[in-house]
Amino acid sequence: MLGNFQQSQLRIEIEAPTDAIRDSLLHPVQLEKWLLGQRFAPGMPEELLPGFQFTTWTGPVAIHHQVDVVKSNCLRLVLSGGIDGFHEWYWGEGWVQSRLEGISLLPLNLGQTLSLLSLRQFLATQGR
Repeated sequence: MLGNFQQSQLRIEIEAPTDAIRDSLLHPVQLEKWLLGQRFAPGMPEELLPGFQFTTWTGPVAIHHQVDVVKSNCLRLVLSGGIDGFHEWYWGEGWVQSRLEGISLLPLNLGQTLSLLSLRQFLATQGR
């Protein structure tokens, strides 16, 4: 894989209950509404479960995801293709944390920051 090793860990406050955050991360129908710049392959399940594999595209770059861990407050995805590494999500009442590590030509920290801000905005509009 070409690119640089990058790692980023961000945590933000989100005015949303734990269940709303969880649903936004684990239900592909919700993910597609806030995950900016990503196109999902068809055939997504109602909820992400360990072992499920899917592909998203950032422009022409395919990123393959394998769901590794799903818990009541945690999601871990193993990534390959455009990013070789992993993405972990943790959440609780009023906060979400994202940890991303991998080798990629893509600017991972920028994409991660924009994703977290988009998630916060999405959840703010859901609560109205």
